[in-house]
Amino acid sequence: MREDTVPTMFYHTVQRLGERVALREKNFGIWEEITWKEYGEKVRRVCLALVSLRVEKEDRVSIISENCPEWFYCDLGCQSAGGITVGIYTTNSAFELEYIVGHSGSKVLFVEDEEQLDKALEVWKNLPMLDWIIVYDMEGLRHFRHDQVMSFEEFLEKGKKIDEEQPDLYLHKIEEIDPDDTGIFIYTSGTTGMPKAAMLSHRNIIWTSKVLKDIWNANESDEILSFLPLAHIAERNVSVLGPMMSGSVVNFAESMETVPADIREVRPTIFFAVPRIWEKFYSAIIIQMKDAILPAQWAFGWAIKIGGRVSQLNLDHKRVHWGLKIFHWLANLCVLDNLRKSLGMNRGQVLVSGGAPVSPEILRFFHGMGIRLREVYGQTEDGGPTTIHMGDDIVIGTVGKPIPGIEVEIAEDGEILVKGPNVFQGYFKNAELTGETLEDGWLHSGDVGEFDEFGNLKITDRKKDIIITSGGKNITPQHIENELKFSPYISDAVIIGDRRKYVTALIMLDEENIMKHAQDHRIPFTTYKSLTQTPEIIKLIQKEIDEVNQKLARVEQVKKFRLLDIKLTSEDGELTATMKLKRRYINEKYEDLIGSMYRD
Repeated sequence: MREDTVPTMFYHTVQRLGERVALREKNFGIWEEITWKEYGEKVRRVCLALVSLRVEKEDRVSIISENCPEWFYCDLGCQSAGGITVGIYTTNSAFELEYIVGHSGSKVLFVEDEEQLDKALEVWKNLPMLDWIIVYDMEGLRHFRHDQVMSFEEFLEKGKKIDEEQPDLYLHKIEEIDPDDTGIFIYTSGTTGMPKAAMLSHRNIIWTSKVLKDIWNANESDEILSFLPLAHIAERNVSVLGPMMSGSVVNFAESMETVPADIREVRPTIFFAVPRIWEKFYSAIIIQMKDAILPAQWAFGWAIKIGGRVSQLNLDHKRVHWGLKIFHWLANLCVLDNLRKSLGMNRGQVLVSGGAPVSPEILRFFHGMGIRLREVYGQTEDGGPTTIHMGDDIVIGTVGKPIPGIEVEIAEDGEILVKGPNVFQGYFKNAELTGETLEDGWLHSGDVGEFDEFGNLKITDRKKDIIITSGGKNITPQHIENELKFSPYISDAVIIGDRRKYVTALIMLDEENIMKHAQDHRIPFTTYKSLTQTPEIIKLIQKEIDEVNQKLARVEQVKKFRLLDIKLTSEDGELTATMKLKRRYINEKYEDLIGSMYRD
């Protein structure tokens, strides 16, 4: 059998690895193992059960659930039936669920539990194409009855029955699929409006999975922690599609809150996270060290300084003098090894930040710790990755070189253009936007960048986000925002200044760290909101901004700021599910607050 589609590649991996562990899930504090053989059997039953529900080639099937084995079974089972999988973020509202299920025309919807089922039931009357809802966790639904709602166990029994009656049907189904058939819809995060459905073919997916496997040298001995939303292309590549080819073991985090503890238990060899996660790790270390006794603070500062010097020499491909090597060995022995173990990163071979720009200072900090954090750049429309730091070729301040097989060019206006086997098929039901985004096979990324003298790509900003002040000066807000977020007390920042006289900022505090600071310094407060109005906290943030301003050109410096008195969340619409700011939404929602910074 060929291996040029997701289902056929998965089938071969199951045959090759059989009784080896594929997935691990924690139940009641115990890690339970699922073999490739068991994984393959569940995917087979999902495929045939969907066939029994009249899911045909190119039909869409939606999933709204946290990361779990059932998500994987349904994703690969849907594609095995010739269908197209549509992931939905669990943080999406009923309105957003209605939009995605309706826009995609999904026939079947898999939901995690009662909470997600309630969303679907609220809007089902507006979804004439939706025939069935399948529920993974029936807790609280014992007495619930609906002719078109069934439990996942009932659903699997349908697949088992068909398999007994037609044992050759599964293989026949997966052999029918063509590499150019669409395999998945990835709905973009919607930073500029309603989400768009990017169509990725089996050819796109297989090519991307293979190239990442080769770059990362991933194999069945690798351990991965799955915790970011699977509706996003990056986590889908790392957790589902990549291991489908490499055979790596995927471990499911219990929840976002337990991720730090789960990392320490799993000690992943491959770990992908968005910048906000790395920023949280950094802030936790810095705050912890501030509370340590003076000798520990001194040892930490000394070790990080030594580690930083060594890592910079390594990054520059220069020789490390024997004297520095001895100091570095001592720094590792006394401090750095323990720091890496405390994070659960001591086995990390491929540690990646992606999904949004990360501060160069964050990268340097982790490199100084001995954690070789690398950056990947890409987007949904090219299957995830465009450029990446490969092997020892890590240049901080860039996002690496184009992945082999991909062409990257810079247009006259600075926009990054991409061409390659990973570039998507277009947007579902939106030929006009597809035509604007794809021209002669070139994907217009919407990002602005440039190459350095060694061929590394440097991202300047989003094309639409570049600020032009009233004085005609161009400013890239992401650079300033990343500098501000390096502070352990600043969780997020939005730079304002388009057509304005000067630059200002909306600041969101890191709740945990800022509350600890207030407690340690006996600053009275009652709520998070009250903290944002406390003179001592405003003064603290002003000091952090002053330090950043020293690094910036005069026109870029933040002249005024306001602290947001609520926490930005994806549920309220300020952030995408992958924790990127919806800049336009923020500007509209806080228009009056922004205006207050420009009144005389």
